[in-house]
Amino acid sequence: MTTPSDDAAEPVPVRVVLPADPVLGHPVQEVVARLWRRRQTETGWLYLVGLPSYRDREDGGVEAAEYRVWVRAPDQVWPVDGVDYDQVTTERLEPSPQSAVREVLGERRPSGWVVAKVREGRGPARGVLHAPDCQEAPQGAPLLDVESALNVAENPGTRLCTLCGCAQELTPLLSGFDHIGDSPGS
Repeated sequence: MTTPSDDAAEPVPVRVVLPADPVLGHPVQEVVARLWRRRQTETGWLYLVGLPSYRDREDGGVEAAEYRVWVRAPDQVWPVDGVDYDQVTTERLEPSPQSAVREVLGERRPSGWVVAKVREGRGPARGVLHAPDCQEAPQGAPLLDVESALNVAENPGTRLCTLCGCAQELTPLLSGFDHIGDSPGS
């Protein structure tokens, strides 16, 4: 429990939803509290609110007090109409630095594969399997997962694109990894 003098900033009103307590038979309640601070976290926003409370005085009396607690927004906190929240102390997350891996390798390509259908004369339909960000990949084609891409790749009429690396990624999965340890000509 704290007192308003703990913070130099002036709090602003905010609506706080108090949870129901089925054991005691208390329904969900909404109270107007005082918003002291906002903090952005990896999982969303937290608001430090001061809820109205009471405390015992040493002389046996009771006095008004404030109980401060962090609550999750927007689940437990709503704005009060007409209140300007721009003046509330706000702690924003700093953008996370890029990992060394991403810095060296660049952005990851989108996962999955797409098929470009190719018709050559009267024969059966043929296709070329691409990574979705390949410049030769058809726009708007459905994305295939690994298993579906391998099924398509096993079709004799399908070619694997070497431009985007599809062939390098899927060929070991199609032919197995047994050949990796083999010496040439064995």
